[in-house]
Amino acid sequence: MGHLLGHGVRFGVANDVMTAGEGIETMLSLRSTLPTLPMVAALSANHLAALLFPPTLRRLYIARDADPAGDIAMASLADRAQAAGIEALALSPRFDDFNVDLCCMDIDDLRASLCLQLAPEDVFRFMPGATIATA
Repeated sequence: MGHLLGHGVRFGVANDVMTAGEGIETMLSLRSTLPTLPMVAALSANHLAALLFPPTLRRLYIARDADPAGDIAMASLADRAQAAGIEALALSPRFDDFNVDLCCMDIDDLRASLCLQLAPEDVFRFMPGATIATA
């Protein structure tokens, strides 16, 4: 597999915004709901924590798995991103991970859940036609 540490399976080309997560299934599930948002699957929690950032990255969404390893990887990656001047935001699944969410939820419900977790400008950028719910 070559030199994996710091790298991953990329979906799209990252510029200023990107989503990173552990597994390919998780990231492909997110990709089905946000097909134009660049993503990377790090292939493990340890590799997620060590992911290298594209030089133009300004906002990183971290698709966390709902388990202790996912929490640790997310916290480590978020700390590294913030130290590099990159805004880090968590994307949290309702169930174990976003693949389980996609299997258990209607895709529109998953989109609605993600819409609430994205920065407003990214909702309009990566979810054309979406509206932002206000309280």
